[in-house]
Amino acid sequence: GCGNSSMSSDMYDAGYHSITNIDYSSVCIDTMSARHDATCPGMTWHQMDARQLSFTDASYDVVLEKGTLDAMLVEEKDPWKVSSETACLIDQVLREISRVLKPGGRFLSVTFAQPHFRKRLYARHDYCWSVRTRSYGDGFQYFLYVLTKGEELSPEDAALERRLLEEAQDPPNEVRTQEADTEAFLYCIDL
Repeated sequence: GCGNSSMSSDMYDAGYHSITNIDYSSVCIDTMSARHDATCPGMTWHQMDARQLSFTDASYDVVLEKGTLDAMLVEEKDPWKVSSETACLIDQVLREISRVLKPGGRFLSVTFAQPHFRKRLYARHDYCWSVRTRSYGDGFQYFLYVLTKGEELSPEDAALERRLLEEAQDPPNEVRTQEADTEAFLYCIDL
């Protein structure tokens, strides 16, 4: 999901010359390719669906996404309870990322999504990676998730995965409602 961001060309200027860019939009890929082909030799552009990457297994040292998964989650009403359709979409993307990463390779995810929301998606044994989080910024923070292929989940992340799997198997069978308010707090407000 490279979009029309300058991130790839900025990385190229910083010395990273072997960059493969993908996006679902062919218009975006054509535009970005035309913009950068002459100035960034070695950088390639491909129209591709992140759920079905055409790359071979274990072919990349690093996969980087910045906001792509956020865009896939934008329609969700509750970040604690992602719909089954979106969960399936995200799972397909993460399985593909894991598949194309070399052993020891890193998936870097840059987002505003806090760990208590995003780790619910990333902490899975099936992806065969560890999850580490860094935050940046004052007040309004953004987060960098570093997922390393071939490393075990931390005990905390493994426990999170177990808890989420148990919750999925045992949905609550009762609806809890808020108890009636017994305090007349509105009468205490002095207007």
